[in-house]
Amino acid sequence: MASISTDKKTGCVRVYFNDLQGRRKGLRLGKTSKKHAQSMKLRVEEILQNQQFNRAHSSELAHWIHGLPPAMSTRMVGVGLLSASPPTMTVELLIEKFLAAADVKPATRAAYRQTTQSLIKSLGSTKSISQLTVTDADTWRASCVAEGLAKATIAKRTNVAKTIFKKAVKLGLLTDNPFEDLKVGSQVNPDRSVYVSRAVIGDVLEQCPNIHWRAIVGLTRYAGLRCPSELQQLKWSDVNWTTKLLTVRSPKTAHHAGHAVRMVPVSEGLQPIIFELFEMATEGDVLLFPKLVGSSGNLRTSFHKIIERAGHKPWPRLFQNLRGSCETDWVDHYPSHQVASWLGHSPSIAARHYLKHKDLHVQAATGTGDWIQTTGVNVRAESPTIVFQKSGAECGASMVQNAVQHPAAPACMFSHFGTQPLSPCKVVRSLATTHKPLQVAFMGDTGLEPVTSRV
Repeated sequence: MASISTDKKTGCVRVYFNDLQGRRKGLRLGKTSKKHAQSMKLRVEEILQNQQFNRAHSSELAHWIHGLPPAMSTRMVGVGLLSASPPTMTVELLIEKFLAAADVKPATRAAYRQTTQSLIKSLGSTKSISQLTVTDADTWRASCVAEGLAKATIAKRTNVAKTIFKKAVKLGLLTDNPFEDLKVGSQVNPDRSVYVSRAVIGDVLEQCPNIHWRAIVGLTRYAGLRCPSELQQLKWSDVNWTTKLLTVRSPKTAHHAGHAVRMVPVSEGLQPIIFELFEMATEGDVLLFPKLVGSSGNLRTSFHKIIERAGHKPWPRLFQNLRGSCETDWVDHYPSHQVASWLGHSPSIAARHYLKHKDLHVQAATGTGDWIQTTGVNVRAESPTIVFQKSGAECGASMVQNAVQHPAAPACMFSHFGTQPLSPCKVVRSLATTHKPLQVAFMGDTGLEPVTSRV
């Protein structure tokens, strides 16, 4: 504990304390108010506690130290409260410190490396982080845009960069985060989301060189397993031949309570593939895919060639889109919360990253036949035009042809404009070229000027 002492002759105030070696020392404050002296006493005690437990200063304390007058900083260095020459924390050293403390999966660490390498390239490896400004952060993000990276990739890298420098603030290495105001944006890239139909997968399965490849494709597309991480851990003891369920262990979600293990149904299309793989397994095999352990075996390159042999163009995110396509099919038949539990994530994550648009949903909503005709409206697919016209009996004249020489349409739905009787009216709208509101032109024979209305 520190104490405050005031010299009665000079009025000089000092804060006395014992350092880590038990030596009594005093920090001279000069002539100051009692309130300021009390505030300094609390700061000294906080610094001493951090020194005792070998912990970093809070961001608020570090900001306070950074703003001290030079004379006071010198006095605090003299009594051992501050370091005389703190080591310079460079961009490269901060990144190494961050990566060393990051408790993440290897794939996540590899993704971090992409961001850290771009930070070092843009900011410089030897530049002190205390010299970084908001302009440096903006310049780095602009360099990512100049590389032609996708918006989702830039958003992901921005999020990692903000996390790195936020950590520096927490450790007391920085007083402010120069990346704090950067907008992250969406990390979802819909242009890389593709629905892979069952017909396409059928062609791909026929071109797979062996049962192992058919099982890899089948489990990813028909059971939604993550490839290769979940396939690598799949054991024969995880296959329940009675209930037709798979016990799936997920390294990605293992750190989330209740998400380390999940049960996945084996569909009818997948059952013969799993059974054939079991028949071909070597006696004593524990894993379904022993060759995948510790290595993905360059699956992407091989799968790319298989798809091309099947006569199809490889789609982006080869295995993730198979998993998403599986979920898209499942939500057509089962509740979303049940499907999410089979896939091992929440319904909101499914909506953002996995579910795809299917044309058959649109066809189910609109129907597949010709455009349905209603009274007073005639729509022709070969030249979609709507024509409203009064009948010849009402007009006392022959039917009026429209401007594009189509046959006469049924009787007009509009018989009056105001209180005056109208002569033949004609409405023409091209459905193929415009989405504007329907233009209805009323032309009377009673001396009234033509009037245009919207319906």
